[in-house]
Amino acid sequence: MILYRLRCAKGHEFDSWFKDSKTYERQEKKSLIGCAVCGSDKVERALMAPRIGKKGKEAALPAAVEPAPEAAAPSAEQQQQMAALARHMPKELREALLKVRAEVEKNCEHVGDKFADEARKIHYGESDKRGIYGETTDEEAEALAEEGIEFGRLPWIPRGN
Repeated sequence: MILYRLRCAKGHEFDSWFKDSKTYERQEKKSLIGCAVCGSDKVERALMAPRIGKKGKEAALPAAVEPAPEAAAPSAEQQQQMAALARHMPKELREALLKVRAEVEKNCEHVGDKFADEARKIHYGESDKRGIYGETTDEEAEALAEEGIEFGRLPWIPRGN
């Protein structure tokens, strides 16, 4: 499996898993990859840093997980857009994203719109190291990345049919 950071024609960035690079290329060529935010099929790979594991027993895991900002307290319009996107995605992908959401909710603490502040506290040792999830603006997410604070953005699709 390979994780790519992707960017749509409207500038939205999101992560997506693929079996291998050839699978990504094949799906991109057929315009089968849709933006997790707006649904656009004009998607390309974005620049991303390599992930290097630590030596020893600890694996290199992000200190925090941040659902895409549209997922937190979404407006009625955003809920409709995400529901429409979820209806058009393959069943297996939807089920996998729902499993990821359930695992995050089960194993991490929801910190709401204080995500950036709490991620900084964890990173700088001012708060206990633990998994968190919440919401942040694009500007806050960019600042966290510039500080070298590891986090991930997930498409937070709605539950239900």
